[in-house]
This record gives sequence, structure tokens and C-alpha cells, in this order.
Amino acid sequence: MEAMDSVAVMEVAAVPDLVFVGAAPLTPPAEASVLRRSARCLNRPRGTTYAEKEDPKQSTGRRGHPKKKRDEENHDPAVEAQAPAKVARKTPKADPKEKKPMPVVEPISVTDFAGAAAEDDALGKGKSAKLRVKETLRAFNSHYLHLVQEEQKRAQAVIQEIEASKNKVCFGAVQNRFRFKGGKKGGEDEIKEKRPSKRPDLKAITRMQENNSVLYTEKVIGQIPGIDVGDQFYSRAEMVVLGIHSHWLNGIDYMGMKYKEMKGYANLSFPLATCIVMSGIYEDDLDKADEIIYTGQGGNDLLGNHRQIGSQKLARGNLALKNSKDNGNPIRVIRGHMAKNSYTGKVYTYDGLYKVVDDWVQNGVQGHVVFKYKLKRLEGQPSLTTSEVRFTRAEAPRNISELPGLVCDDISGGQENIPIPATNLVDDPPVPPPGFVYMKSLKISKGIKIPSDCTGCDCEGDCASNKNCSCAKLNGSDLPYVSFKDVGRLVEPKAVVFECGPNCSCNRNCVNRTSQQGLQHRLEVFKTASKGWGVRTWDTILPGAPICEYVGVLSRTEDVDSLLHNNYIFDIDCLQTMKGLDGREKRAGSDMQLPSLHAENDSEAPPAPEYCIDAGSIGNVARFINHSCNPNLFVQCVLTSHKDVKLAKVMLFAADTILPLQELCYDYGYVLNSVVSAAGDIIKLPCYCGAPDCRKRLY
Repeated sequence: MEAMDSVAVMEVAAVPDLVFVGAAPLTPPAEASVLRRSARCLNRPRGTTYAEKEDPKQSTGRRGHPKKKRDEENHDPAVEAQAPAKVARKTPKADPKEKKPMPVVEPISVTDFAGAAAEDDALGKGKSAKLRVKETLRAFNSHYLHLVQEEQKRAQAVIQEIEASKNKVCFGAVQNRFRFKGGKKGGEDEIKEKRPSKRPDLKAITRMQENNSVLYTEKVIGQIPGIDVGDQFYSRAEMVVLGIHSHWLNGIDYMGMKYKEMKGYANLSFPLATCIVMSGIYEDDLDKADEIIYTGQGGNDLLGNHRQIGSQKLARGNLALKNSKDNGNPIRVIRGHMAKNSYTGKVYTYDGLYKVVDDWVQNGVQGHVVFKYKLKRLEGQPSLTTSEVRFTRAEAPRNISELPGLVCDDISGGQENIPIPATNLVDDPPVPPPGFVYMKSLKISKGIKIPSDCTGCDCEGDCASNKNCSCAKLNGSDLPYVSFKDVGRLVEPKAVVFECGPNCSCNRNCVNRTSQQGLQHRLEVFKTASKGWGVRTWDTILPGAPICEYVGVLSRTEDVDSLLHNNYIFDIDCLQTMKGLDGREKRAGSDMQLPSLHAENDSEAPPAPEYCIDAGSIGNVARFINHSCNPNLFVQCVLTSHKDVKLAKVMLFAADTILPLQELCYDYGYVLNSVVSAAGDIIKLPCYCGAPDCRKRLY
């Protein structure tokens, strides 16, 4: 093996065997053969696709990427276009003295009034409600990122068209204006403003409605299976596709008159409220956490200063809330707060079930008639995560030195862009991760030569602004990434990602160099109670964001077969998956991208991967990331300086929105019954990942 440069050596006592860091007991089987993690999983129930490109297909098993695009459940959307009630021009003002006093209300207990959502509907496919919620959000984010990419291309085309016509317009104006014919009386030309965004989130809702992949087809009363108190959403569109709040604008969601004819609703008055969103739009709202004074809808200046500019009417959502008080049904309450990490600028938190206990009409702050509703939170629910004054959630530490159980300030020894602390609150005395050398990049074993004959693109600046980028064509005409706040996000998992490399003329910050930018998020290695060491984030990580490369010693698989008790070996089986060998399920784009690969990949691929990455004694933070049967990361093969997929770089990307202090995890891809003792007996290892759909066995 070649000499190693710039490595950080952990100064700790040697241990006889490396501990297993997966979701399993710390003691490996005594006679187990070498275990290999894989980019693909065999004979595992399929999850959701990251992007729905064709009709969902059923599959009994797969050997695919841990986070391979998963097919969505077939559901019909029920999103009604409910606009706020029109403001009445002449409405008699109510006398403030006539306001009914707010009675003292006794604590209310949660009832079983859950309507159609009372049961955890597995749809006959054995999936938990939690998993179906996750799959639906993944599908939404996939559509959203695709549409963001389309919108960026459209905006770029407008800019190029105007520049080509040599209109001397400042850059800011170019992004927001375009010239077209007609529209005005007299037939003269007109210049109108065009927003650079065409609301990709709303288009994503439409896409999911069209392919029947929204979660619940009908509105329901009470708790939504799979959505717990404290769950957070980064747009109203996400709540629409889940069915927790079925309109992207209105604050009051309700059941219309059609539900009166449905079974179980005959004795209720309609319209009937099911959910409200509190986001600070109405100045008359009063939020005391467990008790809310909610202002009805209508008469508000939505595009201005949010002040009341007209009187409200007792109709639609306002009438629905009044009927809910009479019917006694629970109302879901969602609070919205400002959040810089959200693409909408807000984050929405589900805070549980409330009941309307009183209603009245009064003159609001601006003197207009408003309808008021008092809601009280039902007892027996988890504690609130939001309050009237501030938005509270899992707060990441600000200072590494103040971390409880700190055993190492930075396990990378300064190699990474961001320090990676390690904490241990399990062992007494606490010890740091033992027996490995930190390395930021792959170490190449002797005898392995990495090709460097790949031609590059001739783009200037960022390839996203060049519609003729040759690297984009390798990926199927579009770049695989979109940029969000200077961080690239992978639009969807692909068979292989072709990035710009050393022979490309674009700049180093090009979005198509996303995997080459190093760590972008603050991470912490921590000791778990039952799974060895794990990794969690201090930042909110959005779907498609890069996490890290799986780093170790690049070796031939035949050279590591004799290594027992090494659970850090990752097979580079991208080529086998692209060709669908040994039961592996191909990813979208596999057949299209094969001709673009290294010439020798066109020949018959061996059934077993030729190369692997051994992170047993040398590696980076990826070696500590645990297994999960329901992971929040996926594995992606990436090519930069060459086209030999057998030697592809192995990257981990976020599959879901990952909140601060959540543990990162991916599917190791172990094949069940693949570990055999010297006597030929199958060795089974229980899985302790704790996922709702845990397979109960790691191998």
C-alpha cells in the first residue's frame, strides 16, 4: 500500500477487533465470513421512488440502492380549490359590548373521533403509515426538484433571449421581465412583468394528483396515521399531498357538503372543519399554546401588510368552524414559523388536536367584523413543540467545547471543511472511537490504476448556464443537480452521476461538482446505547443534499475475502446493478448511460463486484453511519475523472428532510442468509434500527 499523507491518527489504545457500528449488537459472530455493504439491496420490499417517471410497478424484491427511487402508493387526491370568502361591501358592524364572555372551559380529553383516519391503512402491502408518509414526501420532493430545474432552465432561456436581442437591461430586471405581443387595447406591444418562479411546489401537487400518488384521497377528521405531534413540513404543498391540510393557501380546511352523504357522517352538520394553520397572517389571532383565539377567514390583505381591510362572512371555513363547535369534532392545529433553511421561508409544525369550545363575532383591530373561535388542546397528547412566542425544536449546540460527553474536538484532525466532534455518554469512562486513521480521500491500493482519460466540457463559469454542456448530455441532457443557497441538490438518484472533472473548463464552484465540495453540514459522531457509534446532524439537511463520500482503501474484492470480522467493506457493484445481474433491479437511466461508460464496461460484467472500499482501519465519517431498514440517506455512484463505473466514487445523499440532532442512516444492503459459519450454518444477526418497518434482521 502506498504511503499515506495528511492523515489524523486517533491516539487511543488498540483493540483486538473493530466494533460493529451497524444497527446490531456490538459482538460479531465468531465464525462469520467477511461482510460487505452494498450500493444495492437484494430481496427487500421496495419503497418509494425519488421521482415518479412512469406508472408504479409492483416488485417483490430488489437489489437496488439503499435509497433507490421508490414507487408511490396509488391514491387519488382530494384537494379542493377553496378561496377565501369574498369580503362583503356592506356588513353591519357588531357592538363590541355584545361580545359573549369567554367561559372557563374544563380540560378536554382526546376521544376516538378519528373518522376515516382511525385505522392504520396498510393498503394490503404491509407498509406502516410512517413509511407511506415518508414515501409521499419523497415523491413530492422529487417532483419539486425536477420542476425547479425546469424553471431555472426557463428563466435562463429568457435571459439568453433578451441578451441576444441586445436589450440593455440590468441583470435584476432581466430575471423578472420579458417581452411579448398583444394584450392591450389598440393592439400595441406591451411589456409585462414575469415572475422568475412559476411555483414549482404547486406544480408538484398537480403532478401527484395526476399520477394518483397523494397519500389520502378523502379528507378525514382527527389524527392522520403516520403523522405525529411535532412533525414538521417545509411548505403547505407538502401538507396538501399528505392530506393533513388540503389547501395550499386557505388557513381553514374543511369537509364540504358531499361528505354528508357518506357513511358515518349522516348526523353531522356540514361544512365541517378538519384543520387550521396559524402562521401570523391575521393580526387578531391570540396564541397561548394550549388555548387559541383564532380569527376566521376573509377580509385580510394577503398581499400587503396583512391587516383586516373588510368584514368577514359566516360561510365556508368560518361556518365550518362554528359547525365543528356544535358537532364536537377535533381540529388539527398546525403552526407556521419563519425558518431560513426552508425553501418557502417557513416551517410548519403539527401540534395535535384541539376542539372549538366557543365562537363569537366582534369588531377587529381595524374596526371590521371578524369571527372569533376559541380552541382548547385535547389532553393526553405529547407536549407541544411550538409556542406563542418562539419556535422551539431540537437545538443543536453552538460551541463544541460545551458538548456533554465530548471525547474529541475533531475526529478529522482539521482535514474536513467543518470539524466533526465525537461524544460518548454511554461508556464510563468515556472513550473516543478506537482503532482507525481518519482520511478525507480514498487511498488506492498498489496495483490499481485510476483512469484519467476522460474529456471535459468547455463551459465558462457554471455549467447550469450552458445548455450545450457535454457533461449534462452524459447525464441525459440535464445536469443531475439544482442549486439551493450555493449547495447542489441531486434531483433524483440515478444509475450513475457524471460530474465535471479536472479536464473541464467550468469553475470549481460549478453545481456539477457538488460531490467534490467536501462537508457542507455540521456532523457529530456519538456513541449509541445499542448500535455502537453513530452520526447525527446539527443542521437541517434538505432532500438531495450531499452528505459525504464513503472513504477507505480502494481494494480488489479478492484481496479482502480473507479479512474476518471486518464490517466496513463496501462493494462497488454499480455496474452489476446497471446490468440487472443477480436479481438486482436497474435504476432509471441504466441502459441509456451504459454506452457513455468506459469501453470495457460494454463487455459481460462479472457477477461479483471487482472492487470494494475497505474502511476498517482507514476511513472518514461515513464509516460511523449506521444501518436502518427505513433510512434517510441513499447511496449514489459518481464519476468525475473517468468513466469506469467499476471504480466509481460512492457518495451518500439525503433522501428526506433531516432535522437537527436526527441520526443519519442508510441501508447496508446485506443479503439475508448470506453469512455462513465454517460449519456451513447460516448466521443471523438481529437488527436494532428501530424503524417501524424494520426487517428484524441485518443479515
